[in-house]
Amino acid sequence: MADEDVPTTALGPTPWGSRLLGPADERAWIRRVRVQTLLTVPLMLANLTGIAVAIVLIVFVLPGPSLLTGELVLLNFIAMPVYAGTALTAGLWWGTAWGLRTLRWSMSPDRIPTEAEQIAATAVPRRLVLSQALLWLVGLAVLTPLYGMVDPAFVPKFVLGIGFSAVVVCANSYLIAEFALRFVTARVLEAAPSRRRRGLGVFGRTVLVWLLGSATPVALLMSVAVLALAGVDMSLERLAVCVLALGGATLVFGLLLMTLTLSATVAPIRGVRAALRRVEDGDLQAGVSLYDGTELGELQSGFNHMMAGLRERERVRDLFGRHVGHEVAAVALAGNPELGGTETEAAALFVDIIGSTTLTATRPAPEIVAILNDFFAIVVDEVERCGGLLNKFEGDAALAVFGTPAPHSDAAGAALTAARGIRRRLAGATIEFDAAIGVAAGRVVAGNVGARSRYEFTVIGDAVNEAARLCELAKADPHRVLASATTVEEADPAERTHWETGESVTLRGRVRETRLARPRVREHAGVASAGDGTPKP
Repeated sequence: MADEDVPTTALGPTPWGSRLLGPADERAWIRRVRVQTLLTVPLMLANLTGIAVAIVLIVFVLPGPSLLTGELVLLNFIAMPVYAGTALTAGLWWGTAWGLRTLRWSMSPDRIPTEAEQIAATAVPRRLVLSQALLWLVGLAVLTPLYGMVDPAFVPKFVLGIGFSAVVVCANSYLIAEFALRFVTARVLEAAPSRRRRGLGVFGRTVLVWLLGSATPVALLMSVAVLALAGVDMSLERLAVCVLALGGATLVFGLLLMTLTLSATVAPIRGVRAALRRVEDGDLQAGVSLYDGTELGELQSGFNHMMAGLRERERVRDLFGRHVGHEVAAVALAGNPELGGTETEAAALFVDIIGSTTLTATRPAPEIVAILNDFFAIVVDEVERCGGLLNKFEGDAALAVFGTPAPHSDAAGAALTAARGIRRRLAGATIEFDAAIGVAAGRVVAGNVGARSRYEFTVIGDAVNEAARLCELAKADPHRVLASATTVEEADPAERTHWETGESVTLRGRVRETRLARPRVREHAGVASAGDGTPKP
């Protein structure tokens, strides 16, 4: 969500890769409790587990003198527990107080973090780990000399046991903190999408897992071997215990680290894959939350950029279709449109408002626009319902064509049906004006007319001129709808039954006579109606 504005509902039920992190529209106080819980509880458990592992290694596994003696009672049951409790309490208090203060801005949904807040927020996982590492090192520095004063042989046991546990705990803590703070990372990247990614990276995470899951335990085993070679008293049984215990720790902690790392790596990929499925289903509002600071964050960002481009392209396509007609837009986008046209059979429908000059002179402009929009809404709806294209709006008139650019099996019949439909709906509408309609069919030239830098799709031909003249003549005709008899003859037999032919006239600008056709009129209970049962105005 960092690079492009993605609607909250478009992010899916797990915007940050896990249901544990909650939905995107979660309340602020619930999110605060959730983040605090996901940070505090796992980190406390990690440290308690690390303390337990250190005790087991020092007391039961690593070679050297036994700690279970009477002279170590004060150290075993007072010094060690007191420091462990103090360190846990101090770490919890400092981490909670400092974390809440640093991340307070993230609990306000509309708050944009400052540069300093962004830097501090991205540093939270590292600082939490450093604080824990410091507490473990202080424990090592305090306890090792205390036990070393009793017997110097305790020193390597404490250094190896506490050092191993500290490394494992800090590594797990870093991955846990990164997971819990994905929401905060997303907010930071949303505020500063160009900020340089500062995480470990996929390669860095993998190397970290290798170092801590394999290299560190092996190094510990090698240290035990060095102690044995150095002459430290070690029985075969103790050596076997060391190997088994450290091998088991390697398996357990290695699996845990690998699970956390793979989860952090796979979650962004799963999010992108789920969003791609939504796109395949036609949802162009799909998006992913950008919460990963590695190369996978670039993948998330790239997906959002791609979707923004697709949405913009679809918006342009829709606007293009609204301006020129969806059929014309589809033809233009499918090929390489050029100037010129092709001759084809088509039907033209011309519709014009009667008395628009008076209407314009007596009404304010906004009201005229509203009236025209209501009128054209009816015209467009009927034309498209019959498979035609509204080719031009010409003030208070409109030209529709049937059979081009998309072919139509019965272009003449469709135009006649649309004419009756428009007339029927205008007769039933509460409007203060009337409109005339003319329909004609024949050979036309359809194509792009204009200049190479600016052209439009248009239809030119005798049928278009004839439709315009019939519309002009229909203004004085009681039916308000006129078509040429040849157009009716070309229509489907079912449509022809709704029309009747009449006299022949010579239309203005034409040399040949045109025989007129009108919608058939029937008498039903003394009410004049069109052939399809529509009351005639």
